[in-house]
Amino acid sequence: MPQKVRTISIIVPLFNERDNVRELVENIVAVGRENTIDMELIMVDDGSTDGTIDLLQQLQSSYDSLKIIQLRRNFGQTAALAAGFDHAHGEIIIPLDGDLQNDPADIPKLLAKLDEGYDVVSGWRRRRKDSLLTRKVPSRMANFLIGVITGVRLHDYGCTLKAYRRDVVEHINLYGEMHRFLPAIASWSGAKVTEIEVTHHPRRRGKSKYGLNRTMKVLLDLVTVKFLGSFSTRPLHIFGGIGLLAMLLSFILGVIMFYQKYAGAGDGDMTDSPLLLMSAMLLMMSVQFLLMGLLAEMMCRTYHESQSKSTYIVRRIYEPGVKKNSPSTSEEGSDNGEA
Repeated sequence: MPQKVRTISIIVPLFNERDNVRELVENIVAVGRENTIDMELIMVDDGSTDGTIDLLQQLQSSYDSLKIIQLRRNFGQTAALAAGFDHAHGEIIIPLDGDLQNDPADIPKLLAKLDEGYDVVSGWRRRRKDSLLTRKVPSRMANFLIGVITGVRLHDYGCTLKAYRRDVVEHINLYGEMHRFLPAIASWSGAKVTEIEVTHHPRRRGKSKYGLNRTMKVLLDLVTVKFLGSFSTRPLHIFGGIGLLAMLLSFILGVIMFYQKYAGAGDGDMTDSPLLLMSAMLLMMSVQFLLMGLLAEMMCRTYHESQSKSTYIVRRIYEPGVKKNSPSTSEEGSDNGEA
């Protein structure tokens, strides 16, 4: 049980979870009251079409801590979480899924672990209640690969239930499926990361939005994360490194050709040698990679100096205590950027 008095922001992305919303909100609020947690609950409706937003507005009249963010269309879980992060005011930010598979009763355990001096506490669904072939096996493979490439070893990167100190994540922009890589990105920034075992329930209502195609997206995003983490401010190091390697191979092949011509190891005619073509191709590749590296350096400098755009568009924010049709209800348009 947490010892400090602080505001906790609970963020829940929702897409067609009407059947689960009421029970989820009740469970989260009950945990907050039982553990005397000063909490704001942010429900992000990610373009639901089943009436989720209508039920959320009904629930808001009963819960003063409930804030609703409605996105204009379905932007995906990462963008929905980014919307929640951007509008959260708590010292600690805790996201969790909206399908009732994460247990809100684990929130106090995450907070207690943070109080031990950690900056990020990641949930580990050790006894995961999902399909073996379509969910567990791909997830284990992805977790192993992410750990090897990022150097941050966690059992369960895919578990949404995590706890972050606000100052660790407030400057991180989320794209693609990158919300699962937040612990690794935070660790690269010097954050202290750990994980604890959390409860995982089988889905009782609604339909899962995840499939095997998501694994491919995660792997592609992993390449992006590794590049951004290691070379975002020095892309010439990777492009230039490949270019210099190609140039070295080209030089070695050239030496071999000259040896064959002048040392009598061949027929003396280099024009028909495949080594000549390979050497020329490698030399051109080396020049191209070096130029790509220089262009990437210029683009990175432009990117870091420019004003970033968000990955979502907010239709409306329903502040706690504001009536549904009140003119005080805020609305944000395309100024927030396009996906």
